[in-house]
Amino acid sequence: MMANSTLVTEFILQVFAKTWELRILLSILFLLVYLGSLLGNLIIIIATTVDHTLNTPMYFFLRNLSILDMGYVSVTVPNACINSLTGHRNISVAGCAAQIFLFLFCACVEIQFLTIMAQDRYVAICKPLLYPMIMNHQFCVRMTLASLLSSIVLASVHTFKTFQLSFCHSNVVPQFFCDMPSLLRLSCSDTFNNKLLLLLTAIGLSGSCFIFIAISYVCILSTVLKVPVKGERGKAFSTCVPHIIVVSVFFSSAAYVYLRPPVVTLEVVQEMTLSVFYTVVPPFLNPIIYSLRNKQIMEAVKKVILRITFIFEYKRKFLSEFSKERELTK
Repeated sequence: MMANSTLVTEFILQVFAKTWELRILLSILFLLVYLGSLLGNLIIIIATTVDHTLNTPMYFFLRNLSILDMGYVSVTVPNACINSLTGHRNISVAGCAAQIFLFLFCACVEIQFLTIMAQDRYVAICKPLLYPMIMNHQFCVRMTLASLLSSIVLASVHTFKTFQLSFCHSNVVPQFFCDMPSLLRLSCSDTFNNKLLLLLTAIGLSGSCFIFIAISYVCILSTVLKVPVKGERGKAFSTCVPHIIVVSVFFSSAAYVYLRPPVVTLEVVQEMTLSVFYTVVPPFLNPIIYSLRNKQIMEAVKKVILRITFIFEYKRKFLSEFSKERELTK
């Protein structure tokens, strides 16, 4: 049914650059950032799972955010790098629909997780006595499930509405992945309902979440300023400010690409550069901002490394003793 609604059978994606040398350089750079994102988030997942002292709501959401970020960055970057290096730019309509659905799903969950984590920090700093009552395990599980289910619904509706359109002008997507705004501009159907739905989602979900995050951090910073110890204030500022910057870049770049008026057109390079700020930057920086500067996480990582080292050393000694016994029996 999806294929029947369009006059094209596949789309052609853009590569990072026209010259081969620049394409290799950018592909290697993106692959390194991708691997760094995977490694940073994987460290957080292992550390928060193995160390039972990190069994708190904050680290529960950190672990979920890290799992999500690994999927979020994997939806676009690996395929784009392979396409850029091999020159294979074609993607089927079904593949494009799958990429749009997964990207929208991950983006919606990311927004909601960042909002819940801002609430967690607000309650922990501004209302510490009520923290165990508000941020209990049942609440955390319910919020996680609500984020996942609402994101599935939103991603499904947007994907279905997008691929009900007809694409007859061109099948060249001016982006390194299948992005909904790019496809809407390629359609020869009336896209008013799609744009209206996109606007309502942006205002209802993204707008409300951004306002909630902003208010939470304003309250946190105002509370922190009342703390007499300068060292504690500096520690709180060093955690809050980078997170505010990443969230602001994520929301502003995504809002500009998804909600800009039709009269505003961008060069392909500008379009792709802007999309990097909401597809690649958050999964790469979130582990650094949230966890790798956190002493508890670093201590947990050290414990995991020591445990792995001990297991390998124990196996090595066991194998060496076993081989000696076999030699003696011969």
